[in-house]
Amino acid sequence: MKKFVKSLAVVLVAISTVGCCSEKQCGETCSKEEAVYEVIMTRRSIRDYKEEPVCREQMAKILEAGIYAPSAINMQPWAVRVVDNKEFIDGVTAIAVASNPKIAEQSGFRNLFRNAPTVAFIACPEESYSGEYDCGLLSQNMMLSAWSMGIGSCCLGSVVPVMNMEEAKPYMERLQLPEGYKLLVGIAFGYPAQDAPAAPERDASKAFYVE
Repeated sequence: MKKFVKSLAVVLVAISTVGCCSEKQCGETCSKEEAVYEVIMTRRSIRDYKEEPVCREQMAKILEAGIYAPSAINMQPWAVRVVDNKEFIDGVTAIAVASNPKIAEQSGFRNLFRNAPTVAFIACPEESYSGEYDCGLLSQNMMLSAWSMGIGSCCLGSVVPVMNMEEAKPYMERLQLPEGYKLLVGIAFGYPAQDAPAAPERDASKAFYVE
C-alpha cells in the first residue's frame, strides 16, 4: 500500500509538472498561432506600390521563407529569380504595352507588374509531376512572410505570356533559368502605396468534413 501511495505521489507530481510546462508552452504557442493566423487573414493582394525597391536584406528573408516550403520528396524543383532593376522592369513593360496599348491606359500605370519595383519570377521543370504545386507552396510562403514585414505582394500570371514573347527573349535569357524549366508566375513585391483592400467574402461551404 505504501509503495502504491508513493508511486501515485510521483505520478501526480509528474502530471502537475507537465501541466505547468504545457501552460507555459501553450502561452508561447498560442502567441505564435495568433501571429501566423493574423498574417494569413489580413494579407491582401496589393496592386500599387511605392517606387522604392524592397530592401535586399528583407528580400533575402522572404526568399529563405520560400525555399523552406515543403516539396515532394524534397526535390525543391523551383527556380526563383528576383529583379529590382528598373531598366529590366521598364523594358518588359514596353514590350507589353507595344503589344497591347490599352494596358498603359490604366489609372496610375507605371509598369506591367502593378507598379511594383521588385519582382520574383518563379519557374519549375517542364516535366515535373509536382513542380507547379511545390512552387505554389513556395510562392505562398514568400507572400505571407513579406506581409509580416509590411511588404505587399501580388501573384501575376499575366506576365508569363509577355515574358514568353519573342521580343522578351533577351529578358528571359537574363533570368538564367535552368535548361528545361518553364516560367510559372511573377510575384510583385513592394511597399504598399495603398491601404489593403477589404477581403472578398469567402464561401465556407466549399470546405467541410466527410463523415
